[in-house]
Amino acid sequence: MFCVDEFGPLNLQPHPGRQWAERGGRHKGPDREPRPRRRAAYTRPHGVRHLFAAYDLGKDQLYGRIKKTKNRSKLLEFCRYLRSLHPMDLRIAIVCDDYSPHLTTKRCQRVGTWAAANNVEIAYTPTNSSWLNRIEAQFTALRYFALDGTDHPSHKAQGSMIRLYIIWRHRHAADERLRRVVARANVA
Repeated sequence: MFCVDEFGPLNLQPHPGRQWAERGGRHKGPDREPRPRRRAAYTRPHGVRHLFAAYDLGKDQLYGRIKKTKNRSKLLEFCRYLRSLHPMDLRIAIVCDDYSPHLTTKRCQRVGTWAAANNVEIAYTPTNSSWLNRIEAQFTALRYFALDGTDHPSHKAQGSMIRLYIIWRHRHAADERLRRVVARANVA
């Protein structure tokens, strides 16, 4: 069973939060330069990115892909990747919110058709209840460990930081700090 959602928009702007950099100002050591000031980000000349992510409840693993746009085609592309992780005879379930690209409508039946053809069941959280999706707590941990206190100069650097976090998370799924952040964010 996968819990799927999008995280973003991922902007190139300073993110407030805890920082690893030492303090500046009058309490800093006399031999240190003050830490650099954060840049202002009033415009988004390089656009935004979106993280398509899935949390595998059985394996306790996080999967993700960063894309320039967030639409039904990109969602289906990500779902095809998730389907490739398991044999076709094994039925998988995908839990997602009721964001319009996730839905099968009268006008666009692609999601439902793909799910029926690939032995996938799609379950939706109730309207205004996306917090019931277990991946939301994983996004809180991603924000806490990978994005808080950063100011990435490019989308490539930001994407690299997110990928490194996902790799770290696979190796340290039982980490106490990670478990505390996720438990605090889980409300359901």
